[in-house]
Amino acid sequence: MTPKVHAFFDEATNTITYLVQEPEGRACAVIDSVLDFDYASGRTDTRSADAVIAFIRAHDLRLEWVLETHVHADHLSAAPYIQEALGGKIGIGERITVVQETFGKVFNEGTRFQRDGSQFDRLFRQGDSVMIGQMRGEVLHTPGHTPACLTYVIGDAAFVGDTLFMPDFGTARCDFPGGSAEMLWESIQKILALPDATRVFVGHDYKAEGREHYAWETTVGVQKALNRHVGAGKSREEFVAMRQARDATLGMPRLIIPSLQINMRAGQMPEPDDNGVSYLRVPVNGL
Repeated sequence: MTPKVHAFFDEATNTITYLVQEPEGRACAVIDSVLDFDYASGRTDTRSADAVIAFIRAHDLRLEWVLETHVHADHLSAAPYIQEALGGKIGIGERITVVQETFGKVFNEGTRFQRDGSQFDRLFRQGDSVMIGQMRGEVLHTPGHTPACLTYVIGDAAFVGDTLFMPDFGTARCDFPGGSAEMLWESIQKILALPDATRVFVGHDYKAEGREHYAWETTVGVQKALNRHVGAGKSREEFVAMRQARDATLGMPRLIIPSLQINMRAGQMPEPDDNGVSYLRVPVNGL
């Protein structure tokens, strides 16, 4: 089965949102949506999500799922906004509870913030499936970048989130709380065990040095042969040493503070104060 895949690239955060559609039907799912956010003004905008919504309406599609590969640290999720406009259920990995527990403490959220994943409609685990009309998607638990990372394998397409990038860029960082280079290596092997012809759709692209254009689709076979971090027979030991050394040089994502607080709530803003305004916390020397 070859689902139709439509990509929406957000250059501000280098994020790709995917619309996955039945080959011969109207059912679809949105994966890793973006809510635009201006940090300086503290204001959100829905232009990226509106483009996805407009596409679905223009093609008379039926949205059944708004899926997250993980709790993103570099952009805000538009999942509840899209759900309100078009329906569907919001899904993420069951290990979201670990992320909520960790960052609930970091941001001192208190007892009002539920840490059981109940903000989401469905929590997926390894081996689960998700139906998009008559199209079945299989769920792989692929931790390492975060504890809750998932890969959705839908027909001949794998949506890997931040686990793998384009072959000339490599792999995701593993230095966030709960991340692990060893776990990421094992997760990547799950993906590379898929058939070579499987299309791989990555969550971000940063236009690797020497490449003129953004790109987000490759294959398992190409990743195995050419991925600069894990391809061409590189060993687990080589990968872990490289990943740990590289991660030690990386700064925090620009939107990590708002992204984590909002995305661990399934894209909802924190509960408003008595003046009706939602506020985000900034830990000083604490993140």
